[in-house]
Amino acid sequence: MWKVTLKAFGVLLLAWLLGNFVLGWFQQNTKPQTQHSEQHPSRTSESQDQSCFCHLTGVLDDCFCDVESIDIFNNFKIYPRIRKLTERDYFRYYRVNLKRPCPFWPDDGHCSIKDCHVEPCPESKVPVGIKSGNYNKYSQAANTMSDVVECEQAKELGAINSTLSNQSKEAFADWARHDDAQDHFCELDDETSPDAEYVDLLLNPERYTGYKGPSAWRVWNSIYEENCFKPRSVYRPLNPLAPSRGEDQREGFYTWLEGLCLEKRVFYRLISGLHSSINIHLCAEYLLDEGWGRSVWGPNIQEFRQRFDMAETKGEGTRRLKNLYFLYLIELRALYKVAPYFERAIVNLYTGNAQEDGETKDLLLQIFNEIKAFPMHFDEKSMFAGHKLEAKTLKEEFRLHFKNISRIMDCVGCSKCRLWGKLQTQGLGTALKILFSEKEIKNLPEHSPSKGFQLTRQEIVALMNGFGRLSTSIYQLHHFRQLLKEKR
Repeated sequence: MWKVTLKAFGVLLLAWLLGNFVLGWFQQNTKPQTQHSEQHPSRTSESQDQSCFCHLTGVLDDCFCDVESIDIFNNFKIYPRIRKLTERDYFRYYRVNLKRPCPFWPDDGHCSIKDCHVEPCPESKVPVGIKSGNYNKYSQAANTMSDVVECEQAKELGAINSTLSNQSKEAFADWARHDDAQDHFCELDDETSPDAEYVDLLLNPERYTGYKGPSAWRVWNSIYEENCFKPRSVYRPLNPLAPSRGEDQREGFYTWLEGLCLEKRVFYRLISGLHSSINIHLCAEYLLDEGWGRSVWGPNIQEFRQRFDMAETKGEGTRRLKNLYFLYLIELRALYKVAPYFERAIVNLYTGNAQEDGETKDLLLQIFNEIKAFPMHFDEKSMFAGHKLEAKTLKEEFRLHFKNISRIMDCVGCSKCRLWGKLQTQGLGTALKILFSEKEIKNLPEHSPSKGFQLTRQEIVALMNGFGRLSTSIYQLHHFRQLLKEKR
């Protein structure tokens, strides 16, 4: 009995040892093959994750600055300061008319979620120095007012909070008088209109609202197709109305674009850069979840890939992002040029609170000092540098095209999208106005109002917030880059 049992146990033990040996030999000999099969998807995934950024490097077209230098300069020098600046009372309240009718077609777009709509807030919430109209005053005596009322938090985060002003602004002739020859690149809202509202930009952040489809597409299509000096026979890549969407279409478009004069090529790149910046904001502040009375916003990587991935955009993603950097350089150059305007002691960013107004101007001057130290500015002197008559005609055509784009912003069906579209368009328009007013800025009087070059508060707020949006876009690109690395 025991002999049989021991014999059976010995057979089982031998079989177990033999099985382990065979299994070990098999694993050892198949290990390199297994590693290869595991590493290949990893490399593929890594390639896909970085396909939005792998070509976003090096020197930009039409200038001598590179992407990497802008990233470092913006993310460490500018972004932290511009973010603080736009949180100051002077820059957070923007007066805008969101009720102007579309001059080109009936309004037919409606936001799909509640956060798109206008929710007015009492006039008493706006700082006294701003709503009274004294914000344009040059005199330092304007700083005697105190106890500025700060706007309370909105009932629902993201809903537009604004106030309808029933008072007419006081007339300050020294500021309001503009030279007839002054360039305006935007259709400015009438701030005295009963439909004009003060909006607290901090309580109404730019984010995804659900506004999309034919209405949103019509706005951008009208901008690109009718206002970017493009003949109808040339089709933009990925344009759904194009008769063909092949490589010939793309090559034809870029052959046309490269054949344009510098000024018209710059115009297209500015609009493309603005479009890219807005898309980045929507991807970075996306509605991820809505439930239990609370919305969750955050970065949507898939949405970002859809708009900028090389494969999904058939190569357009990198061009779009580079145009964003180009636009950043243009507005950076405008701030460099306009610095002397704000450095004068006579200019006061007036809200009625002496201490805050002083701190706000100090912060603004810090930003200007950083900008002056940047070594690779865009050289705008190469623009409109030909024959005087031809240059004058081209400059006027450039101005009118952009002014028409500012009017198209009144056709945006979503109130919040319209708000940020108008602000960023006006910001870029103000930057262009500055770049083409160099002589007037150089001749500014130190201790008296200027008749040759002036900026309204509306333009100043749009200029700095518009540039702040571009700075935020580049900073958010760094964040998306980190998120994609973490997904490997």
